Amino acid sequence: MPVTPSSEMPLSSDEGAGSQSASGGMSGLLTEAWDRIAGRMRAEVGDVEYRTWLQQIVLGPVDGDEVTLMLPTRFLRDWVRSQYGDRLSALWNQEIPAIRRVELQVMRPGDVVAASPAADGEGGASAAPAEVTPAPAARAASAPSDRVSDTRSDLVAPLDQRFTFDTFVVGKPNEFAYACARRVAEKPSSVGFNPLFLYGGVGLGKTHLMHSIGAELIRRGGISVAYMSAEKFMYRFIAAIRSQSTVEFKDHLRSVDVLMIDDLQFLIGKDNTQEEFFHTFNALVDAGRQIVVSADKSPSDLSGLEDRLRTRLGCGMVADIHATTFELRISILEAKATASGVVVPGKVLEFLAHKITTNVRELEGALNRLIAHANLFGRPITLESTQDVLHDILKAHDRRVTIEEIQRKVSEHWNIRLTDMSSARRARAVARPRQVAMYLAKQLTSRSLPEIGRKFGNRDHTTVMHAVSRVQELMERDTAFAEDVELLRRMLES
Repeated sequence: MPVTPSSEMPLSSDEGAGSQSASGGMSGLLTEAWDRIAGRMRAEVGDVEYRTWLQQIVLGPVDGDEVTLMLPTRFLRDWVRSQYGDRLSALWNQEIPAIRRVELQVMRPGDVVAASPAADGEGGASAAPAEVTPAPAARAASAPSDRVSDTRSDLVAPLDQRFTFDTFVVGKPNEFAYACARRVAEKPSSVGFNPLFLYGGVGLGKTHLMHSIGAELIRRGGISVAYMSAEKFMYRFIAAIRSQSTVEFKDHLRSVDVLMIDDLQFLIGKDNTQEEFFHTFNALVDAGRQIVVSADKSPSDLSGLEDRLRTRLGCGMVADIHATTFELRISILEAKATASGVVVPGKVLEFLAHKITTNVRELEGALNRLIAHANLFGRPITLESTQDVLHDILKAHDRRVTIEEIQRKVSEHWNIRLTDMSSARRARAVARPRQVAMYLAKQLTSRSLPEIGRKFGNRDHTTVMHAVSRVQELMERDTAFAEDVELLRRMLES
């Protein structure tokens, strides 16, 4: 229920010589009011926007009809003032009519203020005071180890503590990318590894590896790390332009030891942001700093990026994360099941690994749902319960790819007629794409070998078996051919 003191109630500690208990009571009312206001703002703008812009606000002093809210940087203060200032004033006035104005200020080193409402909890603020972290200029004279957490959360995103090298399951599809990531974490700015460009499909572990690099560098100490998505980079750049704080934005990003940008494909078509990233890239590389970038395609395939940027991105180490194999999916599921402490039968893990083949994130989500269901209802996990609990996911994967769709995509890729897929022609230019289509039909659909053969001109199931083994053999010997097949697979799965 809102706090509604009389408008004549003195709010400034300078007015009168009230008792200490009265002052403490007023402080408690203000803290409770701020907790409710922060909760309403979070409900209105959503968790992501709240954590990005409002979570770092702390309650400052009150003077007459004015309350002060404090933020760690001028950039963040200006953004909150322009985007949320009027709403904050209105909510404060609703809670305490005596407060008519809200002043937003930048914290000074050594300021002691009330802690802000809990970031992730449902409760209110802690009663303990929180000392403001010194500004970057004050930290400059600190020892190198003090720079470990210098990531300025108003400008960059936090690292997820769950994503470390220890929790990353390594298999043949991702072993090269994993090795490159470990090398960068051990020796940033190594020759040939700067920049490190990780690419692969959705949910295959690119973000996990980037967070792992950051976590390892921070654990070792003495290195400042900045991680953010390309989308966040763009929004921060736009916000800096609007608030006339581009110098601060550039100085911060160009002063870190390691800059990591996730999902770079988001910058396609954003010319001004691409230019800013290009200059930041050059400044860091010229200064001997490490850059790690991820995207869904290789630099040469990011057709919407400027040529100069694509060239620079490709001059370091480019590592592909391939689609998972059945063995890797089983390993991932076993590791997650073991960590959860819930017994998951091997036949259930095999069933999931066969059914959900395209996205590790979705695979883990399916296992998490099974485990949660088992914990909530106290029932063992069985194959029957798995099919019941995950019916929506399994149904979506069953209808994802058809043989006709595979034939069409492969024909377009190799520029042959669709009718050649079922024709009797044996010319290599036709036979090889036909074998690839059979291979993909075996990998991406639940059709039997005889069913696949019938779709390719009533061919025998042994012909399909030969095609599958032949394509697998060629993929192991010919890297370019393997990349063609992998590209087709991704296109069909997307």
